Amino acid sequence: MSKKPRNFVADHVAGIPRSGIRDFFDVVQRMPDAISLGVGEPDFVTPWHIREAAIYALEQGRTQYTANLGLLRLRQSISTYVAEKFGVTYDPASQILVTVGVSEALDLALRAVLNPGDEVIYHEPCYVSYAPSVVLAHAKPVPVSCRPENGFAVTAQAIEAAITPRSKVLMLSFPTNPTGGTMTRGELLEIAAVVERHNLLVLTDEIYSELTFEGEHVSIASLPGMVGRTIFLHGFSKAFAMTGFRIGYACGPAELIEAMMKVHQYAIMCASIIAQEAAIEALERGGTAAAEMRGQYHLRRNYIVKALNGMGLACHLPRGSFYAFPDIRSTGLSSRDFAVRLLQEEKVAAVPGGAFGPSGEGFLRMCFATGFDRIQTAMERTARFVDRVRREKAGE
Repeated sequence: MSKKPRNFVADHVAGIPRSGIRDFFDVVQRMPDAISLGVGEPDFVTPWHIREAAIYALEQGRTQYTANLGLLRLRQSISTYVAEKFGVTYDPASQILVTVGVSEALDLALRAVLNPGDEVIYHEPCYVSYAPSVVLAHAKPVPVSCRPENGFAVTAQAIEAAITPRSKVLMLSFPTNPTGGTMTRGELLEIAAVVERHNLLVLTDEIYSELTFEGEHVSIASLPGMVGRTIFLHGFSKAFAMTGFRIGYACGPAELIEAMMKVHQYAIMCASIIAQEAAIEALERGGTAAAEMRGQYHLRRNYIVKALNGMGLACHLPRGSFYAFPDIRSTGLSSRDFAVRLLQEEKVAAVPGGAFGPSGEGFLRMCFATGFDRIQTAMERTARFVDRVRREKAGE
């Protein structure tokens, strides 16, 4: 008698859902006439001088492994950039690790510092990988809900209320994907006081920092007493339109970077040398491309938020990132039903807010990192869909 096939998938992996973003992206790939406001990727091509640096590196035979920490010249450039932009100084020899995107940096940080059963507090709605990454590190994710009434910022009081004896890490990401929420210096100072009072470690993902439209961007790592208890995560995907190059980095205390490097060393070895050469070019001769792209996003943001509010979908003005996060509850549809029908009936792809955690239910993420004319057409189609749904609801 044959035995029943064994389930070889680990329990903690089996329980993790597929990314709600990628599910919709896969559908859109099969609909060439659809307008995608789904995947958070700049529509700008990587600036030519950056692509040329990658081509030149390849032509020169720069195809070897690098040091596990990454090219020293890149780490030196990162150190200079972070000091100038964020006001924090890191030693390129021991406090900076180059990674395969910020996603790897986050995974390394969690695996390097968490023990089974430790708790990680994070604000929600948030990027889809945060809670699964904590689970994959055998720890417990603890969400703190953020709401549009305060611009989707997180409060020190809400964080402190979630702290237990097992709390070890606070995970922050501002400007936030999917809400575009940001934090003021005063709000971060209050959070820093909570962090110190409860002896927590902070992971701060600031990949959208260059896409701040109003006010100053403040890194919690730059606040008094925080550099020694913070791992700063950043990368090149958004500001430099280098998503496919997959280059990120982590900065932090030497002993934590060493721990992360050990995981990186055995899992990945090093980031692509060709992509690292391109990243050096981006930092050392970045020019005005990043500012020009931010200017275009700013114009698109103003248009899409006005259009959404005009059709009766309340939408706060995101102060950073390239996402609008309208409230679709007035239609009576769940966020998934709204997104599925919008795609099927009007061929506009957006991501259900529930993909970003339970706090995102009732909202929709619409990425405005696409051409202005396509955004205009998408808003016309969305308005038509919303009108139709409301007439259905009214029984017309």
